[in-house]
Amino acid sequence: MARGTDFDVVVVGGGHNGLVCAAYLARAGLSVKVVERRAVIGGAAVTEEFHPGFSNSVASYAVGLLHPKVVEDLDLFGHGLQLVQWQMSNFLPLEDGRYLKSYPDLERTRQEIARISPQDAERLEDYEDTIGRLADVLRQFILETPPNAGGGLRQLWPLLKAGRRLYGVDLETQRDLADIMVMSAVEFLDRWFTSDAVKSLFAYDGIIGTFASPYAPGTAYVLLHHCFGEIMPEPGAWGHAIGGMGAVTQAMARSAEKLGVEIETEAEVAEVLVEGGKSVGVRLADGRSIQSRAVAANVNPKLLFLHLLAEGNVEPAFRRRMENWRCKSGTLRMNVALSELPDFTCLPGRETAEHHQGGIIIGPSTRYLDEAYTDARRHGWSKRPFVEMVIPSTMDKTLAPEGGHVASMFCHQFDPDLPDGLHWDDVRDQVADAAIDAVAAFAPNFRDAIIARQILTPLDLEREFGLIGGDIFHGTLDLNQLYSLRPTLGHGDYRMPIKGLYLCGSGAHPGGGVTGIPGHNAAREMIRDLG
Repeated sequence: MARGTDFDVVVVGGGHNGLVCAAYLARAGLSVKVVERRAVIGGAAVTEEFHPGFSNSVASYAVGLLHPKVVEDLDLFGHGLQLVQWQMSNFLPLEDGRYLKSYPDLERTRQEIARISPQDAERLEDYEDTIGRLADVLRQFILETPPNAGGGLRQLWPLLKAGRRLYGVDLETQRDLADIMVMSAVEFLDRWFTSDAVKSLFAYDGIIGTFASPYAPGTAYVLLHHCFGEIMPEPGAWGHAIGGMGAVTQAMARSAEKLGVEIETEAEVAEVLVEGGKSVGVRLADGRSIQSRAVAANVNPKLLFLHLLAEGNVEPAFRRRMENWRCKSGTLRMNVALSELPDFTCLPGRETAEHHQGGIIIGPSTRYLDEAYTDARRHGWSKRPFVEMVIPSTMDKTLAPEGGHVASMFCHQFDPDLPDGLHWDDVRDQVADAAIDAVAAFAPNFRDAIIARQILTPLDLEREFGLIGGDIFHGTLDLNQLYSLRPTLGHGDYRMPIKGLYLCGSGAHPGGGVTGIPGHNAAREMIRDLG
């Protein structure tokens, strides 16, 4: 640590990537302090009681993309993390009274699809094989630092490594990779499936957390982005952390503190300090300053460059880039306390069953998914939202009292920028009712089963968690906001244009989701620079 500094590194934001970054830095022998604005550590991956006796993951709500290397290196299981895999992948009620289920197991999914479309069932294996091959390619790149254009000799090795990896991939997989980067989710699925119900079963992943129609170019990549997970017993499967998502970040915090990281909550950063073109620490909202050799920002790039840095410290062209950084998930998060489980018309029953123990998809057709988006574009929010619902209390008895349940509702499409002078605080209950009605259309008892609800509009997600535009990914997963272009060309290697300032959150490669990878990768580059 240099003379006159309090720490080697200050990490701004105590979300999962900030904690991961801090832990790796401390493991390398650096002195690290994490400052978090909220009263609880964890960012958007937290568990809180929202009604007496009922607790739930407030924002992020499922484990699937958390990287095994992060879990192993930080000994998260040794620090109390427990994971259980969902009983099934997805349950999709259909408007004609039928339903579809999908599983991590190929044969069980094939049997389900055969009930609807025998022809599509025969093509499922080829589709899954294609997604598997593409996910394998993605896995080769996510732990690597992207090469920077114009970076001189320093970038020669990353460029060679990236080229070597692609060179080792067969030509057909390269073609599929090129296609999935630019195609819509529906166009990509059209290559295998004819049944709209079957396409809907997979297409929803292309717009989850994305303000877009499944017919929009680029949504096929978003579908793939949700498939590279390896943390569950079966690759690509999703699951639940016992105690909710807060259990993930609490394990990370315990690991970081054991390695010597100092964590302070209720410590809002007002400004990243810059002297002589170099970051030298942060100034907190309470007036205190913390000096450091470097700063790692676990925040949205837009928040960092437009709000946490003085305008004179950001080069005008770069500032314009960040002003145009696209942040729109179009999502509303709701947590509900239930007196009983939803009783679906297509699969009746209020006792815990397999279809209650996975993702419940309210999006029965590609037309429904498309209209949810176009409706929001016209009116601000969809009158029939697309909803992914998970009922974690069917797998975790710590979240609700005996006989009760909690459900996570991830609702789409809701435009963060409402038309006609409307404000999210004025329509909060109205839009929440629309999401509840969408579920009740398939489970009529759902509305009456609700004891309490916690509503987080796109504006709430921004105010509470710093998710600009309510964007859960810290920036849209579009082709020009990925890999070396994330957050912009020339700064894809986690080093920002101000010396000593690094981006360690989801606005950096490889993007959003509770992965820990941006934190892992940024820490590696910082250790190389700081020694």
